[in-house]
Amino acid sequence: MSGEQNIEIAKKGYAAFTAGDAEAAMADLADDLEWIVPGNSAVSGTYHGKVEVGGLWAKLAEKSLTTTPQHFLGDEERVVVLTQVSAGGESWDSADVLTYRDGKVVKIQTAGDTAKFEKVFGTR
Repeated sequence: MSGEQNIEIAKKGYAAFTAGDAEAAMADLADDLEWIVPGNSAVSGTYHGKVEVGGLWAKLAEKSLTTTPQHFLGDEERVVVLTQVSAGGESWDSADVLTYRDGKVVKIQTAGDTAKFEKVFGTR
């Protein structure tokens, strides 16, 4: 797929996530998705598949996490989303790198302020 198509898929997914529509947000995620959250917070780790990602989203929702994308940059394989994250009374900048295969997101790697994640979600 083209970079523009991948960016549109990403925008649609972020809009659905923001609207609280988990089903629509997961529509373009591959069944074997891998999501990596860095650091040593209670939500840090590598999540595999939609069931585990749904569990991650439930943990994020407990602290009313919101993400407000600022910029989408992409090509045929990846989209980088620069976003403002808010949760638990804190806010920080973050970047998500989405990797695509056959029109589906197969990997998401989050790069954000790990100290903020630990402050909001606690440590392991």
